Amino acid sequence: MAQPHDLSRRKALKILAGAPMLPLGLASTSLLAACGGSDVTTPAPAAAAAFTMASFGSMAAPSLANPNAMATTTVASTMTASFADGSTRSYKLAYQPFFVTGDVVPNTAGGSIVAGGYFDIGNQPIIDRSVAGSERQFFSDCPDGTSLIRLDNPTVKGVKGNAVFAVVQFEYTTRDRASEDMYGRLPSPIAVLTLDQDPSTGKLSLASYANVDTSKANGLWITCGASLSPWNTHLSSEEYEPDAATLATNTQFKAYSQNLYGDAAKARAYHYGHLPEVTVHPDGTGTIKKHYCLGRISHELIQVMPDKRTVLMGDDATNGGLFMFVADKQADLSAGTLYVAKWTQTSSAGAGSATLTWLNLGHATSDEIEALANTLTIADIMDIVTDEKNPPSDASYTRIHYSGKYNWIRIKPGMEKAAAFLETHRYAALRGASLGFTKLEGTTVNAKDKVLYTAMSQIVSSMVKGNAHNVDIAVDRAINSGAVYALNMKSGQRDLTGAAIDSEWVPVDMSAPAALVGEDMAADALGNTANPEKIANPDNIKFSEKLRTLFIGEDSSMHVNNFLWAYNVDTKTLSRILSAPAGAESTGLHAVDEINGWTYIMSNFQHAGDWGSVHAKVQATLDPLVRANYKDRYGAAVGYLTADASSIRLGQVLQCQMGLAGVRSPAPGHVHPCVFSSHAAPCLHVSPCVLHAELRVRKLKCPDS
Repeated sequence: MAQPHDLSRRKALKILAGAPMLPLGLASTSLLAACGGSDVTTPAPAAAAAFTMASFGSMAAPSLANPNAMATTTVASTMTASFADGSTRSYKLAYQPFFVTGDVVPNTAGGSIVAGGYFDIGNQPIIDRSVAGSERQFFSDCPDGTSLIRLDNPTVKGVKGNAVFAVVQFEYTTRDRASEDMYGRLPSPIAVLTLDQDPSTGKLSLASYANVDTSKANGLWITCGASLSPWNTHLSSEEYEPDAATLATNTQFKAYSQNLYGDAAKARAYHYGHLPEVTVHPDGTGTIKKHYCLGRISHELIQVMPDKRTVLMGDDATNGGLFMFVADKQADLSAGTLYVAKWTQTSSAGAGSATLTWLNLGHATSDEIEALANTLTIADIMDIVTDEKNPPSDASYTRIHYSGKYNWIRIKPGMEKAAAFLETHRYAALRGASLGFTKLEGTTVNAKDKVLYTAMSQIVSSMVKGNAHNVDIAVDRAINSGAVYALNMKSGQRDLTGAAIDSEWVPVDMSAPAALVGEDMAADALGNTANPEKIANPDNIKFSEKLRTLFIGEDSSMHVNNFLWAYNVDTKTLSRILSAPAGAESTGLHAVDEINGWTYIMSNFQHAGDWGSVHAKVQATLDPLVRANYKDRYGAAVGYLTADASSIRLGQVLQCQMGLAGVRSPAPGHVHPCVFSSHAAPCLHVSPCVLHAELRVRKLKCPDS
């Protein structure tokens, strides 16, 4: 459907009002300028056709035919937007980094700062002194959870376009300069990025970087996935909570304490394994508060429901559970009731399926649990035996499953609340919850359909029939490559005592869509041990309401390269849209439907070149390439999926040259006016349009005139 063409830049963009507009990427501003000269007079555009759906064109997995593509973030996918008039507009996707960790970038407070750098409790840089003469500040190779945030009245300086903010957390650093393991031995940093959004193209550029002071939260512990709250704050995570029963032999936690406080004995285990929340301020800084009442578990990634009260949580553990928190007040996680699911299996085939009921673990405020965490040890809360070879003979102990082992526990009088919120795994197991999940990772919600999605990175051990630590969940056979489950949510539910659950967003069943179940296999020619045309070990997941798409990032030791996938929940189509560097995990996923009219898919990766057995056939070729790309494997990129410049150049130029709001791809044989002369030429291929636009930018004469 042809519309009168309008060559002003602003009106050309408004033609697509209501459609998801990906950022135009590099070099787009000048090409849009080519469409908007003042020497052309045109009528106003007609109303735009409504956006109806988006689809993604899948890319092939990279191979050794192009080793460079395997050693970096590679994108060769497309997104096509469809409109109510039958027209479409296609974008070739690309990846745009803000920085690689270890880069020196502008500090929002003035001066410069190391991106991803580590700081102690006094906000002083933590220095890697492992190699004499090569001292430097530690910086992370593992950026993870990211939230893109818009504020109404930003006051931050140094922004030419629109100020947009991104909160980025850094999970850990893999190694020191002497190549010694540093996992969990440093306090996780978290930062607010001030981004400069070009109003004409949507392109985001780093303006400055502000490290968030975490001292009031006692530092952060292994921050993994994250989500944006409905009230515009960043909800972080602390996974793999330190076991308070084994602190005497926990060298990792002692090193963490030493690096944070300068004292190996000062950090308290009960301060970690909770939910930090970051509030971004108009000046580009952030403040943090840690919530202690959502259970002390292996927090991977939480999702707040549209009611602003109900929270569903991933629990990245062996013998983990599906936990739900219902806050007392909207947009306030400082008090509420904690629940854990009971799985009643309806099928053991594939990834299994079940109905869900809910066990109330208790109500608490964050302040009262923090006060307990400040003073209590596990000996104050319970008697515990962890030695499986010497179980207690006293019948007052109860045997439970804990992290793939047996524990025997006995809660001390009056300590039920402390146990529920500080020893949540052990207490939930004691109460009879279905703590049989293995590596339950990210959660996200499809609000329109009231469906929660949750990623199970592996379906192994305690989830499989015959395993000694199986609890309720018992599928026929292991799926090492995992699955994503869909959980229908309803109102009017009651807990196992019959008491009403004050939420309209309670999961009632759980099963995995067929397209979202991994497929284990014998190693292929490249080394993959899971089908590379299907997901493997899903981790970060995010749902876009506007695009009707579930984005799935992998943390897989079964795919040579980890992938980012797009799954359309209506068409059931699964598309590979990004490949992370070999040995890296896809992280930092955040699907943003709209900020100032633009759509973004935030994406990072971590630990590039973290070689395992799956890389045996490629490591020798790829290792030098990865080292060259990412600071000898010490760096990792933070950035986003954008639209490739050449593709958007074509799309925008054709939009202007042809003047068609409803036709967003060239139609062979279409006759369109040349803006450089009065003659017309058949549009048999795209080069005349591109040529004319480029000539105009350079103020040259059209050769056909």
